[in-house]
Amino acid sequence: MSEQEQAFEAMAQSNTFLLLKQAGVHLGVWVMAFCLFAASDSWSQLTGWHLASALNVLTGVIAGFVTVNLLHEWFHYFGARATSASYSINARPSMFIYDWKFEENSLGQFYVMSIAGTVGGMLAVLLVFSAVEPDSAGRAAVCGGAVASFALGSLIEWPVLARTRRSHNPLAELSRLTPRALGTAGAGSAVAGLVAWAILV
Repeated sequence: MSEQEQAFEAMAQSNTFLLLKQAGVHLGVWVMAFCLFAASDSWSQLTGWHLASALNVLTGVIAGFVTVNLLHEWFHYFGARATSASYSINARPSMFIYDWKFEENSLGQFYVMSIAGTVGGMLAVLLVFSAVEPDSAGRAAVCGGAVASFALGSLIEWPVLARTRRSHNPLAELSRLTPRALGTAGAGSAVAGLVAWAILV
């Protein structure tokens, strides 16, 4: 392997490059979600077709959900950075930006990282509600999707934080997230989003 190839390989594995790759993919996903929503919103407004309206609601939910989910995850990362925690950036872009090193981080660092995600989710919900006027079913669905995403993160993470206060073992508490618990959180998220949408429509 030449020196140039070695230098490129080292750059490709650096945290900065991996983080930029994650950010680029996340930004692309977010832009795509809102482009699909904007297209269906225009189609629905211009034609009034039921199919267009249904797609508008579906893409609205996705756009709102993705917005809150991504900001939630990035605020987890900012929380980890703020406490100088130990973590490794995932080599492949995914919803989760990094792997948390439980054995190298303190309980306080875990709390800050976790709570930062909630703060990011709250800010994202406020951003969506301030940017999108819920004057149609599709636009209200953006807000409903945002609420659903925040509810999902809260229903998964808050019980873990509450149990960790007693056990002081976040890894053990996270391992208790069974498919049933995740399913319950998903159902609660759907209900919260649907209620928010119904109120706004």
